[in-house]
This record gives sequence, C-alpha cells and structure tokens, in this order.
Amino acid sequence: MQQIDTIIIGSGAGGLAAAILLSRAGQKVLVLEQHYIPGGWCHSFKLHGSKFTPGVHYIGLMQENESSSNLYRGLGIANDLTFFKMNPQAYEHCHIGDERFDIPANFDEFLSAMIEKFPHEEKGLRRYFQTIRDVSRQLQLIPKMNSFWDKITIPWRTRHMGKYGLFSLKRVIGWHIKDPLAKAILNIQCGDHGTSPASASFPFHCAVMEHYFSGGYYPKGGGGAIVSAMIKAIKNHGGEVRTKAMVTKILLDVGDSKKAVGVELKNGEKIYASRIISNADPQKTYLDLIGRENLSLKLCNKLDITKYSCTSLILFLTIDMDVKEAGLDSGNIWVLPDSNMDELHEEMMSEDITSGDYFKGLFISCTTLKDPSSFDGKNHVLEVVTFIDYKAFEDFKDETSKRSEVYLKLKSSLMQKMINSLDRVIPNVKEHIVHKDLATPLTNEHFINSTRGSVYGTNKILNQIGPNAYRANSEIENLYLCGASILAHGVTGATFSGVHTASIILGCQQDELIVPDENQHLTIIDAESYTN
Repeated sequence: MQQIDTIIIGSGAGGLAAAILLSRAGQKVLVLEQHYIPGGWCHSFKLHGSKFTPGVHYIGLMQENESSSNLYRGLGIANDLTFFKMNPQAYEHCHIGDERFDIPANFDEFLSAMIEKFPHEEKGLRRYFQTIRDVSRQLQLIPKMNSFWDKITIPWRTRHMGKYGLFSLKRVIGWHIKDPLAKAILNIQCGDHGTSPASASFPFHCAVMEHYFSGGYYPKGGGGAIVSAMIKAIKNHGGEVRTKAMVTKILLDVGDSKKAVGVELKNGEKIYASRIISNADPQKTYLDLIGRENLSLKLCNKLDITKYSCTSLILFLTIDMDVKEAGLDSGNIWVLPDSNMDELHEEMMSEDITSGDYFKGLFISCTTLKDPSSFDGKNHVLEVVTFIDYKAFEDFKDETSKRSEVYLKLKSSLMQKMINSLDRVIPNVKEHIVHKDLATPLTNEHFINSTRGSVYGTNKILNQIGPNAYRANSEIENLYLCGASILAHGVTGATFSGVHTASIILGCQQDELIVPDENQHLTIIDAESYTN
C-alpha cells in the first residue's frame, strides 16, 4: 500500500490550495471529490454548448503585487491564468428603484462620484471612506503580526478595527451617513456575503469592499480555468485528484484519544493517511463524516446553533441578442426595488417565493462580456442570481436525483419568474432565449454538497466570524478543516483558508508559503477593449 500523507475531502479552492502547498513540500497528497467535475463552487460546466460558472462572478486585487495576484504567483499558477479586467468605469451597476449609480474601479473615484451625487453628505462620506480604509488595512495586518513587538503594539496598530469590530454595518454607516440611497449604494455589496446591513459585521464588509478597491476581474475560461491551473500544479508536485469519489466516513482510531486515520468512500473503499483535511462544511464534516457520538458536547452545541448562509436560485441563460445594444457591459448589475436593504433581505428570506410575477432582488452577470473570448459571435451567456431561504425547498430534500412532478413544476414556475424579473432589466430578453435552466438549493446540495444549499458556508454574522468562526485545527487529532467557513468565503477567501491550513500542518507562517514567484505573472486584459 502506498503511504498517503494527506487526504483532502473536497476539491474547492481551499482544498486545492492546501494540496498544492503540501505536495510542493514533499507530501503525498490525494484529493477526493464527490462530483464528476472538480472545483466546488469554482467549477465550470457546459449546457448545450454554453459554459457557466455558478460561483465565480468576479475577483478583486489582481494587479501586480496586490494580494490575489501574489496569491496565485505564490501558488505557482499565475502563468497558467489570464484575467479580464471588468469595465473600469463601472464594474458594479446599481439599479435601486428608479435610481442608477455606477461604481468605478478606483476607490478615490468612487468617493468622488458619491460626493458628486450626494454633496450634502460630503463630510460623512469622507469620514466613512477613511474608516473603511483604516479597518481594511488593519485586518490585513493581523495575520502578519507574529513578533514580540507586534504583540505589544497590536492594540494600537489595529485600533480602528477594535473600535468597530463588534458593530454591524447598519450601525456604523448610520453614524456617518443619513441619505437612504447613499447607504444602499455603499451597502450593495452585502450581496457578496449574503447578509443584510443589520446583521453584517462592519469589519467583514470592509474586507469585501477593500477586495474590490481596484475593480473586478474575471478569469478567462471561467472559474474552471483556475481549477485546471491548480490541479495541474498538484499533479506536477506528485499529488492526485480523484473525482466521483464521495467520502461517507472519516475513519478514526479511538484509542487513548480520537485520531483521524483515513476515509471510507461510498463504494466501500477505505483509504488511510497520516492526516485528513476536510474542505466540506463543518456540519458535513463533523456530523455526517465523524458522527455526533465522537464529538465533545461543546462542539456539538456549537454545531447545533451554527447558522448557514442563504441559498440561491441561479438562472442559466443562452440568448441570441445584442446585449451591448441593450445596455450591458462587463460590469455586474445589482437590482434592488428601493433603498431599504434590511427590509428587502427579510422579505426575500421569508416570502412565499411562488407569489408574485418577479423577484425584487437580482444579481446579473453576462459572462460572454466578462470573458469576451468565450463569445461565439452569436449567443451570449447570462447568469442571474437571487437569494432565498432553504425552507422553500425543505419538502423536497429527501428526493433522489429523480425529481418529483411537484418539484419540477415548482422549478418551472420559478424559472419563469426569474425570466420575468430579468425582462424588467433587459426588455424583451424572453423573446431571445436559446436555452434556459435553473439551479435550485437542491442543485447546490447535489453538486456542491453544501449545507442546506448555502452559497457562502456559515453565515458571516457577528457571532460567527473571527474568533467565533470554525478553526482549521479540530478536536480530532490529525483532522483539519479549510473552506469558506474557516477564514472567509469567496474565491480568494476560500483559497487563503487552504493556505492557512497548510501553514499549520507545515509549522510555518502563511506568508512563507506564498512568497510571489518572480517567474510567475498573471496576464490581465481589458474586457471592454478586447477583440477576437
């Protein structure tokens, strides 16, 4: 039997990053993925010839020496990646009721545009933007503070983060800004962590905004291109990635202390290793794969009260119309009915999703404009998202892959409601549909194996982040975690979680593992000026 050092359950961005670093350090690494396509939320797939990526819509900080760029250079995959820079004048389009506002790919220009639109809020806007800068910079300092002097000076060097760390976004922004529309524009990226301003952590929201200080970027080839580059690196270092390999149990040695020693697959195969990393949600890892009987009461209690993020409906569309003539570009579109985002979020999480003719909140992404190299000259590809609560699909959770007529009827009606919603933004789009499909929360569960179809792992509310988040270390010896519920969600958040877990296993600092390789550089292309 070939000795395996580390088995990684799940091939999401965190698991693949850990696999790269551990295999590069000389370990024998095996990644096991239950889906037939690797990548978790980052994977890409084709429907009737069109490529879709359900979980990658934009990534920030991709310029030379920015953190995402350095991450990919440090992982040794930058040379295999090309990113398109989304519309620098408006990488985010805000449609709030009848109001329109474009967020430019420059933090200072964003502030200037806000002051121009809301001159009566200038003083508060300047203070608020400076606070965002201060808190986001101090968040970046924390992982780098390791020396004795760092520990002495940390209260002063992170004073702004400490001041606002226990407050919600709604509360902090209310101290600075009063105009409801101005608040809505500044809060619109709450959609990137699936919470309302009233429940969102202010420092966490600062981190999201900071991630896009210089705009948004989209990978050529979709999220699957990132996955392919990561798997290539794993294989180059002697690691292995297996698909259609569902882990049903983490094997334990229950001697003097519980110790993870291997995994059992759905087909009954048992594979042993020196350690296990789970890229699955904590709920899936601890309760489904370990079992409540093997866990401490403290951990069981935490698992029982843990809340997961909202789930989603994702409409996948191929259309044969000139979307640029319809007003689209490479920027994302956020659609809200009015400026009260807390009320909207509550309504989206509680309403009967079958009532009404359209959804009030939407996120619209045209991937063939973000990645113009994927445009075939005729058909454009759209991904349209709205957030919902899982309870709308609770009655169908035990169905097998063969869905009931009731479920199929519900899915069809919701798909039409999504199309009606989109038609309000892109008039007559329903007349140009070549192909359509809808992913529901059950789709998320089936392909991603996410808890209750959640799109962002654990809900990033105040009592579930930072010191209250799940840790990479576990109470089971030789069992580690990574993924969206450990450090942060999103493509880079999940990827950094894998780096963090690998650093613990290898006994080094995170920055030591991802020193940017001078021979690695990302290729960046302007999406708006690209021609085939």
